[in-house]
Amino acid sequence: MAQTDSKVLVLGALAGVAGVSLAVVCYQSFRSRRRGSCPGFQFHRTNEQGYGLTLVDGPGLPSGQAEVLDRLEALIQCVSELKDEMKALKNALPSLQDQVREEFRGREEARRTGSLHRITPTRRKRTAATVAEARATGRSSEEAESEGGYMTALTDSEEDELSDAEERDQEHPVDKLSLLIEQIDSLHQGCESDKRESLNILLEQREEFGQNSTFLWRLTRAYCDVHDISLTLEEKKTYAETGKKVGEEAVSLNPTCAESHQWYAIMCGIMAEYDTIQNKIKNGYVFKDHLDKAIELKPQDPLSYYLLGRWCYAVSQLSWIERKVASTLFGEPPSATVEDALKNFLKVEELHPAYSKLNYVFLAKCYKDLGQCEKAKKMCQAACSMSAESKENEEAQKELSLLCPALGV
Repeated sequence: MAQTDSKVLVLGALAGVAGVSLAVVCYQSFRSRRRGSCPGFQFHRTNEQGYGLTLVDGPGLPSGQAEVLDRLEALIQCVSELKDEMKALKNALPSLQDQVREEFRGREEARRTGSLHRITPTRRKRTAATVAEARATGRSSEEAESEGGYMTALTDSEEDELSDAEERDQEHPVDKLSLLIEQIDSLHQGCESDKRESLNILLEQREEFGQNSTFLWRLTRAYCDVHDISLTLEEKKTYAETGKKVGEEAVSLNPTCAESHQWYAIMCGIMAEYDTIQNKIKNGYVFKDHLDKAIELKPQDPLSYYLLGRWCYAVSQLSWIERKVASTLFGEPPSATVEDALKNFLKVEELHPAYSKLNYVFLAKCYKDLGQCEKAKKMCQAACSMSAESKENEEAQKELSLLCPALGV
């Protein structure tokens, strides 16, 4: 294709020059016929390929004809220069294709060299595995190298795609926060030492990510985890107070984050264990408001329904004196029934069957309080079938030890 284009270009240029030369020859013939009428000028050779006009003795020409002849002399000079340029171009065209080839080959070599410097870890592993396999099977290093080279040759067409992908990865590096969150969520599911490590890691990274609600609600959750596994009352209260402050900060930073509302509500419920009666009732209202908000923002989260069920059941069990105190302090006592609690615990089971041992325990309690003993027994049996590995399940087991004898299970 490149050779055909070059030939067409040369032929076209030569045809153009031939046409201009023919025009000059015609003009010379015409000038020879008119020489007698224009004795003031004559043609002469200015160089090997050009022509010129020279004033000679004879009668002068009218000014209009002299101007025309001046312009024709300039035109002939331009044609002469054009012929020189076309001759140089004709001589250069045969080597032009080779020059283009060499330049293209140089760029291709540079691109392949760059690709080799950016070999991906996967390909390095494959190459290393090939060499290791060669050693294991007794093949020589030359054979291994040959196979490695063959594999590279087969994947040369893929190098551009790999390089482009790596460049995109460099433009969009792996999000550090996402990796941190993945690590923290994994530690949250672990043992007690994992939970403490999770809190320590989050505290170390707080300066960098402290303005991110996703980070802050996980820090609140970490304080809750460490509160639960702490042994002394002083430690528990300290973690609860600090966790509540962090949870409040997370909610203020992003009021549309369901988890921030959820874990702030949990910390308010925990703080109720260490506050005065007035603050305990106040935290109860705050607990309910933020749970409602969490459910509004994320209606498919079973944990929020479980917590709301616990709140409803606790309020339904308030004594007359406690309700009177709440009414005196806040004008209207919190209101909820066992039916409300049962509705939320059933919602948990609907969203996540066998969600937790404690959910079955509170379902059994609700059915027992409502006089539905057969359903209560079934819930107790379901709870007993679940293991008691976590601290929460240990609490559930204690509840079952009291509930089962009462139901005759």
